[in-house]
Amino acid sequence: MRHILFLFAVLFSFNSFAQQTDKPYLQSEKLNAARLIKAAEDNYLSDTTYDAKYYKLDLTVTSSYMYGAVTVKGMPLTGTIDSCYLDLSGSMQLDSVVANGVQLITYRADNKIYIHLDKSYSADEIFTLTVYYQGKPSSSGLGSFDFGKSASGKPLIASLSEPFGASDWWPCKNALSDKVDSSDVWITCSSELTAVSNGSLEEVIDNGNLTKTYKWKNHYPIAQYLISIAVGDYTEYKSFYKYSETDSMPVVHYIYPSRLNNVKRYLDKTVNMIQIFSEKFGQYPFIKEKYGHAEFNWSGGMEHQTCTSIGAFDDYIVAHELAHQWFGDKITCKDWHHIWLNEGFATYSEGIYREAAEGEDSFNAFVVETYSSAKSAKGTIYVQNVSSDDAIFDYARSYSKGGAVLHMLRGVVGDSVFFNILKTYASEPSLIYSVATTEDFQAIAERVCGYSLDYFFKEWIYASGYPKYSISWTGSAAENGYSDINLNISQSQSGTFFTMPVTVRVISSEGDTTSVVLFNDTQNQEFNFSVKGTPKTLKIDPDNYILKTLTITDVYEPVGEVSSFKLEQNYPNPFNPETKIKFRVSSGTSGNSYIPVKLKVFDAIGNEVTILVNKELDPGEYEVLFNASELASGVYIYKITAGDYSQSRKMVLMK
Repeated sequence: MRHILFLFAVLFSFNSFAQQTDKPYLQSEKLNAARLIKAAEDNYLSDTTYDAKYYKLDLTVTSSYMYGAVTVKGMPLTGTIDSCYLDLSGSMQLDSVVANGVQLITYRADNKIYIHLDKSYSADEIFTLTVYYQGKPSSSGLGSFDFGKSASGKPLIASLSEPFGASDWWPCKNALSDKVDSSDVWITCSSELTAVSNGSLEEVIDNGNLTKTYKWKNHYPIAQYLISIAVGDYTEYKSFYKYSETDSMPVVHYIYPSRLNNVKRYLDKTVNMIQIFSEKFGQYPFIKEKYGHAEFNWSGGMEHQTCTSIGAFDDYIVAHELAHQWFGDKITCKDWHHIWLNEGFATYSEGIYREAAEGEDSFNAFVVETYSSAKSAKGTIYVQNVSSDDAIFDYARSYSKGGAVLHMLRGVVGDSVFFNILKTYASEPSLIYSVATTEDFQAIAERVCGYSLDYFFKEWIYASGYPKYSISWTGSAAENGYSDINLNISQSQSGTFFTMPVTVRVISSEGDTTSVVLFNDTQNQEFNFSVKGTPKTLKIDPDNYILKTLTITDVYEPVGEVSSFKLEQNYPNPFNPETKIKFRVSSGTSGNSYIPVKLKVFDAIGNEVTILVNKELDPGEYEVLFNASELASGVYIYKITAGDYSQSRKMVLMK
């Protein structure tokens, strides 16, 4: 009732002011506000003239309506300001904005509240204002706000503000790049329900009118979209994470009573997950408060700070959302262009959990699953269109390919260095409880490993696709215990060429295994190296550290006299339009001094293009000129057959 009466008072006051003040003032306020607007780095319009320092949400919720009083503290960033604006959906009714007991002049347009402050504030002054409002929040993005019912049929009120939905239900500065230092969320609701939010529960007040007020306090910096509420018919399921001999942190889950027995097995693994991630990334970031889950009616999970909202339960969803407490909540992407710093990291953390808790086979299966999804990604991991929710949360790109990038980085720098990079990133003083870009992460990765990774981040974050390798190789029979390997790597994908270290594992006929790392940095590249014994099999990227497709056009196991046959790489290669092909012929295995030889050229899909040689030749060295003036640019295969000997190589026609 008090909100309704207050609204009439506010409307009367504001209308009286509008009648007594010349209209050009209101118009000039609109123009001045427009000058305040500057596109934030996340391509979302927010007021960049001040730094938001603190939010307090004092909310009263029913099964279908909300009354709110949100207090905002801010400080001018540069110079002096006498006006500012907050983001709030036009679907919410504004009652008034008050500062120091004074009702402020406001103007509403484009889902914003333009506010004329009670005085001018300089760069070292804090201003405080409280916005009174009410309504039924609209819903955008991934859901924003929901008035629904829990499994028991009782009211369920829950938020999910990512990416821009915070201002659908409360007035804020809706920009990722401006975290407040702390926040309070007070929720008044029916005594039948339990209200959950971020941080620590400081007090529960029985109001004596069939309502209770839950006072939650968050002591850490927080982004606006991570502030949450979940109000429902919950049963509390609690355990503890013991992080020292004398200290522990509550792990508290708020679950629909009828569902608790079904989901306990997933919740019970949370403490072990916190332990695993604390060892890998550094101590749980909000150790003085809590972690847990609040069930809601969305088919997934949302990493609200210290209390994930969750609607679907399995080990990997629980691990994913928990990992966000480090990557997404403690360190938040500075803008949605860099969402992979949140979602790619949480996705790869699912694999880290599987590796630690379930073993190598489970982890390898995770990599295969992630790569399969990542290969369907379109465009760059760096999100080009941050006005599109679908673009920001493209699963194949932001989640799977983002996770794949971390696995590939692990392959480039090695295990110990990789986890040192993650731990250093998660504890970097300039980034902790703040925001980061890809360049911030790259700088730390380079500092830890000690060399430039510019090629890696440019091609995997800012370019699209993945390498499509074609491999051909030959090996000689062992002489003095060693044999020579000639290996060719080329990439056939259109667009970006991927510079990457490629591991080659050679297994000899004697059972010896040799691994070499070849730095592939040109489109078509020849490598020569020696291995112990006669090569039997060869594996490219045996540990699956590169997102790729792989075609081996020739795997030749040299035996006996076969080593005296040889097909050399054409020269020049690439070529236009002529190239030379050299080969060597030995004596026939039947004792004849000659042997039938065929040298053919095929296109990339196996169609025969021409026959360069088809006759019996004496032992010796031969050279053939191939003219491709009538052929289209592309990859071609040339193959020699001499008795039981056969070998193929690739060549590239580039017109």
